[in-house]
Amino acid sequence: MSQITEQIHSSQISDILEKIIAGNRPNKSEILRLLKSDDVHLMGLVAGNMTQKRFGRKASFVNNIILNYTNVCVTDCKFCAFYRPPGDAESYTLTLDQIKTRVQTAWDMFEIRQVLIQGGHNPALGIEYYEDAFKMIRTKFPKIGVHGLSASEIDMIAKVERTSTKEILSRLKDSGLQSIPGAGAEILVDSVKDVISPKKISSADWLRIMEEAHNIGLPASATMMYGHVESQEDVAQHLSQIISLQEKTNGFMAFIPWNFEPNNTLMQKENLVKFGVGGMHLLKMIAISRLVLDGLINHIQSSWLTNGVGMAQIALQYGADDFGGTLIGEEVVSCTGARSTELTGQKIIDAIHQIGYQVEERDNFYNLVRMH
Repeated sequence: MSQITEQIHSSQISDILEKIIAGNRPNKSEILRLLKSDDVHLMGLVAGNMTQKRFGRKASFVNNIILNYTNVCVTDCKFCAFYRPPGDAESYTLTLDQIKTRVQTAWDMFEIRQVLIQGGHNPALGIEYYEDAFKMIRTKFPKIGVHGLSASEIDMIAKVERTSTKEILSRLKDSGLQSIPGAGAEILVDSVKDVISPKKISSADWLRIMEEAHNIGLPASATMMYGHVESQEDVAQHLSQIISLQEKTNGFMAFIPWNFEPNNTLMQKENLVKFGVGGMHLLKMIAISRLVLDGLINHIQSSWLTNGVGMAQIALQYGADDFGGTLIGEEVVSCTGARSTELTGQKIIDAIHQIGYQVEERDNFYNLVRMH
């Protein structure tokens, strides 16, 4: 640690890093200074050290599938290449039998422990569709966790049913929903949302729905999609709001920063974003996530989906402790042509072993299933 201490002393962010090492969380202006610093390797060194203190030389992953149950969507987000408007020739919605077949196949082949259920904002689907799907999965596959529906999808169901999001969350929990993914947050600043997803819920609504979920015992992931039209101030604001809500509810299990992939999206066509921000930016975001969230949200995901396995391996040494999921059947990011968007458990196990780490296969709630 003495070598790290020497490097910290000569850095312009030394006061912040020393404050963090002493166990104090940085404030919003200090988070902004970290974001403006180019001292990525030093931040990674400190963040990696903090992660190893908490978890040892070990990383986790979950065997899961993504169930993109419908691509019908009326929200028209400019960053999405997946959605199709109602009535489009390429639109689809899975039936209950199709959902059951996909889950059964994944259980038989991979012994998955989580179904990540996300789709478009489809005005033709009422709450019974989701209740029937969740009940079926929980009844037939009790070892598989149901991790589903972004806050914006929950808002859509509430609009269709003409009721409150609180009522929708309660009914979904009763039917088998166990936790909520963080999608729909993007950047929790409305001036950014007005550009990239003007029809989606506001930042305040995302935070409110997450708080409602936490309050009835539905834990969640928090996400951040960076690398588009946001400023460093916007990212600091996003992180500050996540911190505030977590201090209030302790409902977030993990934080997942991931970079926007512009290919085949309206944002690229309109020249808002020409190319993705790349691996160095990922490492910076992973390191800062650990530095500002450690001890508050313990799990930081390494985001292989948009950056590839090699970058995810390095991210595990820059503050991440979780590799994420195998994401069998992923259809959203793959529409951008980003790269292969699914891995087998064995490929993840090999990737983690390659950097000399132990591998913990986990369930939906970050509990140990088995060591590899």
